Amino acid sequence: MGLILAIDKVNTAIGKLAGWTILILTLAISYEVFARYVLRAPTEWAFDVSYILYGTLFMLAGPYALARNAHVRGDFLYRQWAPRTQARLDLALYFLFFFPGIIALAWAGYKFAAFSWMIGEHSSNSPSGPPLYHFKSLIPIAGVLMTVQGLAEVARCVICLRTGEWPPRLHDVEETEKLILEQAAAAQGAPEAGKAI
Repeated sequence: MGLILAIDKVNTAIGKLAGWTILILTLAISYEVFARYVLRAPTEWAFDVSYILYGTLFMLAGPYALARNAHVRGDFLYRQWAPRTQARLDLALYFLFFFPGIIALAWAGYKFAAFSWMIGEHSSNSPSGPPLYHFKSLIPIAGVLMTVQGLAEVARCVICLRTGEWPPRLHDVEETEKLILEQAAAAQGAPEAGKAI
């Protein structure tokens, strides 16, 4: 269980660090709007900065979302099932879809990034043409982080199949829906609704 939580901690820390890119992105785009419409002097770098920062956030938020169990699923059905049923379905879906897709992403991303480094790729979208090979290296890195987090999730499924309960997760922020469900369950004297999610 310690290894699972250690993997969660690494991906949570990386996700929180990547979350700061939204602040940088907001400031950069705000400056671009100011420069374009007030100073009448648009920047050459705003477009490149916006897709590089947004792409970084998107790629590194994936492992964080998986660690937090915040990925999209049909919760209205899923949460009604017993934990062992949830674990069986999750386990099957990890091996049928998740691992093949993520491993393909990591492999293709590695080749994509290696080629970018080999040619010293720069953006052709703006005159300043910032380098792209650093950014493209995040594709295989995100693939590896997702694969490792996926292995932690498989271990959680196996533990749940053995014990009948989901092992604990790290807690930092909660979705409003989960908090409402937990409050409703507490008001009714039922077991915590969030435990089966």
